[in-house]
Amino acid sequence: MQHARVTADGARIRWVELPGRSGGARTRVYVHGLGASSGPYFTASAAHPLLADSRSLLMDLLGFGISDRPTEFGYTLEEHADAVAAALEAAGAHDTDVIAHSMGGAVAIVLAARHPHLVARLVLVDANLDPAPPGPARPGSSGIAAYSEEEFLAHGWSEVHDRVGPHWWATMRLAGREALHRSAVHLAAGTTPAMRELLLGLKIPRTFLRPAADGPLPGESVLVEHGVRVVAVPDCGHNIMLDNPEAFARETAAALTVR
Repeated sequence: MQHARVTADGARIRWVELPGRSGGARTRVYVHGLGASSGPYFTASAAHPLLADSRSLLMDLLGFGISDRPTEFGYTLEEHADAVAAALEAAGAHDTDVIAHSMGGAVAIVLAARHPHLVARLVLVDANLDPAPPGPARPGSSGIAAYSEEEFLAHGWSEVHDRVGPHWWATMRLAGREALHRSAVHLAAGTTPAMRELLLGLKIPRTFLRPAADGPLPGESVLVEHGVRVVAVPDCGHNIMLDNPEAFARETAAALTVR
Protein backbone atom coordinates (compact mmCIF):
# COMPACT_ATOMS: atom_id res chain seq x y z
CA MET A 1 0.00 0.00 0.00
CA GLN A 2 1.22 3.50 -0.92
CA HIS A 3 -0.04 6.91 0.14
CA ALA A 4 0.30 10.62 -0.55
CA ARG A 5 -0.73 13.81 1.20
CA VAL A 6 -3.22 15.55 -1.09
CA THR A 7 -4.70 18.46 0.89
CA ALA A 8 -3.23 21.36 2.83
CA ASP A 9 -4.67 19.82 6.01
CA GLY A 10 -2.72 16.63 5.45
CA ALA A 11 -5.43 14.23 4.26
CA ARG A 12 -3.99 11.25 2.43
CA ILE A 13 -5.07 9.21 -0.55
CA ARG A 14 -3.95 5.58 -0.45
CA TRP A 15 -3.63 2.99 -3.16
CA VAL A 16 -2.59 -0.59 -3.73
CA GLU A 17 0.27 -0.75 -6.23
CA LEU A 18 0.98 -3.71 -8.50
CA PRO A 19 4.39 -3.52 -10.22
CA GLY A 20 3.43 -5.27 -13.46
CA ARG A 21 5.53 -7.58 -15.59
CA SER A 22 7.21 -5.01 -17.85
CA GLY A 23 8.77 -1.66 -17.19
CA GLY A 24 7.89 -0.05 -20.50
CA ALA A 25 4.11 0.16 -20.38
CA ARG A 26 2.31 3.22 -19.09
CA THR A 27 1.17 3.31 -15.49
CA ARG A 28 -2.50 2.38 -15.20
CA VAL A 29 -4.72 4.01 -12.63
CA TYR A 30 -7.97 2.37 -11.53
CA VAL A 31 -10.64 4.59 -9.94
CA HIS A 32 -13.79 3.26 -8.26
CA GLY A 33 -17.34 4.54 -8.16
CA LEU A 34 -19.48 6.09 -5.43
CA GLY A 35 -19.36 4.14 -2.17
CA ALA A 36 -16.83 1.68 -3.57
CA SER A 37 -13.11 0.92 -3.30
CA SER A 38 -10.70 0.12 -6.10
CA GLY A 39 -9.16 -2.97 -4.52
CA PRO A 40 -12.34 -5.08 -4.34
CA TYR A 41 -13.59 -3.86 -7.71
CA PHE A 42 -10.42 -3.93 -9.81
CA THR A 43 -7.76 -6.26 -8.37
CA ALA A 44 -8.80 -9.26 -10.47
CA SER A 45 -8.81 -7.12 -13.61
CA ALA A 46 -5.44 -5.51 -12.92
CA ALA A 47 -3.96 -8.98 -12.37
CA HIS A 48 -5.60 -10.49 -15.47
CA PRO A 49 -3.02 -11.76 -18.01
CA LEU A 50 -4.25 -9.24 -20.58
CA LEU A 51 -3.69 -6.32 -18.20
CA ALA A 52 -0.96 -7.42 -15.79
CA ASP A 53 1.96 -6.12 -17.86
CA SER A 54 1.79 -2.59 -16.49
CA ARG A 55 2.36 -0.89 -13.19
CA SER A 56 -1.13 -0.46 -11.76
CA LEU A 57 -2.38 1.88 -9.04
CA LEU A 58 -5.69 0.84 -7.47
CA MET A 59 -6.54 4.21 -5.98
CA ASP A 60 -9.22 5.09 -3.44
CA LEU A 61 -10.72 8.56 -3.62
CA LEU A 62 -10.66 10.72 -0.52
CA GLY A 63 -13.52 9.69 1.75
CA PHE A 64 -13.63 6.09 0.52
CA GLY A 65 -11.98 2.73 1.05
CA ILE A 66 -8.52 2.96 2.60
CA SER A 67 -8.09 6.72 2.02
CA ASP A 68 -8.69 9.38 4.67
CA ARG A 69 -12.20 10.74 5.27
CA PRO A 70 -11.72 14.46 6.03
CA THR A 71 -14.95 16.14 7.10
CA GLU A 72 -13.69 19.59 6.03
CA PHE A 73 -13.24 18.51 2.38
CA GLY A 74 -15.90 19.60 -0.11
CA TYR A 75 -15.95 16.42 -2.26
CA THR A 76 -16.82 18.18 -5.50
CA LEU A 77 -15.80 16.36 -8.66
CA GLU A 78 -13.15 19.03 -9.21
CA GLU A 79 -11.76 18.58 -5.69
CA HIS A 80 -11.70 14.81 -6.12
CA ALA A 81 -9.85 15.24 -9.43
CA ASP A 82 -7.30 17.62 -7.93
CA ALA A 83 -6.68 15.23 -5.03
CA VAL A 84 -6.10 12.34 -7.46
CA ALA A 85 -3.76 14.60 -9.44
CA ALA A 86 -1.73 15.31 -6.29
CA ALA A 87 -1.50 11.58 -5.59
CA LEU A 88 -0.37 10.84 -9.14
CA GLU A 89 2.29 13.53 -8.94
CA ALA A 90 3.54 12.03 -5.69
CA ALA A 91 3.60 8.59 -7.31
CA GLY A 92 5.58 9.89 -10.28
CA ALA A 93 2.72 8.76 -12.53
CA HIS A 94 2.39 11.02 -15.55
CA ASP A 95 0.87 10.30 -18.95
CA THR A 96 -1.19 7.50 -17.40
CA ASP A 97 -3.98 5.26 -18.62
CA VAL A 98 -7.00 5.82 -16.39
CA ILE A 99 -9.66 3.11 -16.06
CA ALA A 100 -12.58 4.49 -14.06
CA HIS A 101 -16.01 3.20 -13.08
CA SER A 102 -19.25 5.12 -12.57
CA MET A 103 -18.57 8.23 -10.43
CA GLY A 104 -14.86 7.51 -10.81
CA GLY A 105 -15.35 8.00 -14.54
CA ALA A 106 -16.78 11.46 -13.94
CA VAL A 107 -13.77 12.27 -11.74
CA ALA A 108 -11.43 10.90 -14.43
CA ILE A 109 -12.96 13.14 -17.10
CA VAL A 110 -12.46 16.18 -14.88
CA LEU A 111 -8.92 15.00 -14.08
CA ALA A 112 -8.07 14.78 -17.78
CA ALA A 113 -9.54 18.22 -18.45
CA ARG A 114 -7.81 19.95 -15.51
CA HIS A 115 -4.50 18.05 -15.51
CA PRO A 116 -3.92 16.93 -19.11
CA HIS A 117 -0.28 15.98 -18.56
CA LEU A 118 -1.39 13.21 -16.22
CA VAL A 119 -3.82 11.35 -18.50
CA ALA A 120 -2.90 9.78 -21.83
CA ARG A 121 -5.96 7.55 -22.35
CA LEU A 122 -9.34 7.09 -20.69
CA VAL A 123 -11.38 3.93 -20.30
CA LEU A 124 -14.74 4.88 -18.80
CA VAL A 125 -16.75 2.03 -17.32
CA ASP A 126 -20.46 2.90 -17.43
CA ALA A 127 -19.49 6.35 -16.16
CA ASN A 128 -21.72 9.29 -15.24
CA LEU A 129 -21.77 11.84 -18.05
CA ASP A 130 -24.78 13.96 -17.13
CA PRO A 131 -26.38 15.50 -14.05
CA ALA A 132 -29.02 13.31 -12.38
CA PRO A 133 -31.89 15.01 -10.54
CA PRO A 134 -32.13 13.75 -6.94
CA GLY A 135 -34.96 11.33 -6.27
CA PRO A 136 -36.03 9.69 -3.01
CA ALA A 137 -35.79 5.93 -2.54
CA ARG A 138 -33.21 5.43 -5.30
CA PRO A 139 -30.13 3.39 -4.41
CA GLY A 140 -27.48 5.45 -6.24
CA SER A 141 -26.19 9.00 -6.11
CA SER A 142 -29.55 10.61 -6.85
CA GLY A 143 -31.16 8.79 -3.92
CA ILE A 144 -28.41 9.82 -1.51
CA ALA A 145 -28.47 13.38 -2.84
CA ALA A 146 -32.20 13.64 -2.11
CA TYR A 147 -31.34 14.00 1.59
CA SER A 148 -29.93 17.12 3.15
CA GLU A 149 -26.61 16.44 4.82
CA GLU A 150 -28.25 16.73 8.23
CA GLU A 151 -30.94 14.22 7.23
CA PHE A 152 -28.41 11.83 5.77
CA LEU A 153 -26.25 11.83 8.88
CA ALA A 154 -29.27 11.43 11.15
CA HIS A 155 -31.18 8.67 9.36
CA GLY A 156 -30.45 8.57 5.62
CA TRP A 157 -27.32 6.47 6.14
CA SER A 158 -29.30 3.59 7.64
CA GLU A 159 -32.06 3.92 5.04
CA VAL A 160 -29.53 3.73 2.21
CA HIS A 161 -28.06 0.62 3.85
CA ASP A 162 -31.45 -1.05 3.49
CA ARG A 163 -31.66 -0.17 -0.23
CA VAL A 164 -28.22 -0.88 -1.67
CA GLY A 165 -27.86 -4.56 -0.80
CA PRO A 166 -24.98 -6.48 0.79
CA HIS A 167 -22.54 -6.32 -2.14
CA TRP A 168 -22.43 -2.53 -2.46
CA TRP A 169 -22.70 -2.08 1.29
CA ALA A 170 -19.52 -4.11 1.78
CA THR A 171 -17.52 -1.11 0.56
CA MET A 172 -20.03 1.70 1.15
CA ARG A 173 -19.87 1.07 4.91
CA LEU A 174 -16.18 2.10 4.80
CA ALA A 175 -16.98 5.54 3.38
CA GLY A 176 -17.07 8.68 5.44
CA ARG A 177 -20.71 9.68 5.79
CA GLU A 178 -20.08 13.31 4.86
CA ALA A 179 -17.89 12.13 1.99
CA LEU A 180 -20.58 9.82 0.64
CA HIS A 181 -23.32 12.42 0.83
CA ARG A 182 -21.34 15.35 -0.54
CA SER A 183 -19.90 13.24 -3.37
CA ALA A 184 -23.40 12.08 -4.32
CA VAL A 185 -24.75 15.64 -4.24
CA HIS A 186 -21.98 16.93 -6.49
CA LEU A 187 -22.20 13.94 -8.83
CA ALA A 188 -25.94 14.47 -9.22
CA ALA A 189 -25.36 18.19 -9.90
CA GLY A 190 -22.55 17.54 -12.39
CA THR A 191 -19.93 20.02 -13.50
CA THR A 192 -19.86 23.22 -15.55
CA PRO A 193 -19.40 22.46 -18.42
CA ALA A 194 -21.03 19.06 -17.88
CA MET A 195 -18.88 15.93 -17.86
CA ARG A 196 -20.21 14.97 -21.29
CA GLU A 197 -19.03 18.26 -22.80
CA LEU A 198 -15.64 17.93 -21.15
CA LEU A 199 -15.32 14.42 -22.56
CA LEU A 200 -16.18 15.57 -26.07
CA GLY A 201 -13.46 18.21 -25.88
CA LEU A 202 -10.63 15.91 -24.81
CA LYS A 203 -7.98 15.18 -27.44
CA ILE A 204 -6.87 11.80 -26.08
CA PRO A 205 -8.09 8.28 -26.89
CA ARG A 206 -11.36 7.68 -25.03
CA THR A 207 -13.31 4.45 -24.69
CA PHE A 208 -16.69 4.04 -22.99
CA LEU A 209 -17.72 0.54 -21.91
CA ARG A 210 -21.45 0.09 -21.36
CA PRO A 211 -23.67 -2.92 -20.63
CA ALA A 212 -25.09 -4.20 -23.92
CA ALA A 213 -28.44 -4.89 -22.26
CA ASP A 214 -28.91 -1.19 -21.49
CA GLY A 215 -29.02 -0.23 -25.14
CA PRO A 216 -27.38 2.86 -26.65
CA LEU A 217 -26.27 5.69 -24.39
CA PRO A 218 -28.13 8.99 -24.59
CA GLY A 219 -26.30 10.93 -27.28
CA GLU A 220 -24.13 7.95 -28.19
CA SER A 221 -23.89 8.94 -31.85
CA VAL A 222 -22.48 12.34 -30.88
CA LEU A 223 -19.88 10.70 -28.67
CA VAL A 224 -18.84 8.47 -31.54
CA GLU A 225 -18.70 11.42 -33.94
CA HIS A 226 -16.27 13.07 -31.54
CA GLY A 227 -13.99 10.05 -31.49
CA VAL A 228 -15.21 8.26 -28.34
CA ARG A 229 -15.19 4.48 -28.83
CA VAL A 230 -18.38 3.12 -27.31
CA VAL A 231 -18.26 -0.63 -26.66
CA ALA A 232 -21.30 -2.68 -25.68
CA VAL A 233 -20.22 -5.44 -23.29
CA PRO A 234 -22.52 -8.48 -23.09
CA ASP A 235 -23.73 -10.38 -20.04
CA CYS A 236 -23.22 -7.67 -17.47
CA GLY A 237 -24.83 -4.91 -15.50
CA HIS A 238 -23.35 -1.67 -14.16
CA ASN A 239 -20.39 -3.45 -12.52
CA ILE A 240 -18.95 -4.69 -15.80
CA MET A 241 -15.58 -5.73 -14.36
CA LEU A 242 -17.26 -7.98 -11.80
CA ASP A 243 -20.12 -9.33 -13.92
CA ASN A 244 -18.09 -10.27 -17.02
CA PRO A 245 -14.40 -10.08 -16.09
CA GLU A 246 -13.13 -11.77 -19.25
CA ALA A 247 -14.94 -9.37 -21.58
CA PHE A 248 -13.91 -6.43 -19.41
CA ALA A 249 -10.23 -7.40 -19.55
CA ARG A 250 -10.40 -8.02 -23.29
CA GLU A 251 -12.10 -4.72 -24.11
CA THR A 252 -9.96 -2.71 -21.70
CA ALA A 253 -6.78 -4.20 -23.14
CA ALA A 254 -8.00 -3.34 -26.64
CA ALA A 255 -8.78 0.22 -25.56
CA LEU A 256 -5.26 0.62 -24.19
CA THR A 257 -3.74 -0.11 -27.59
CA VAL A 258 -5.51 2.86 -29.19
CA ARG A 259 -3.24 5.79 -29.99
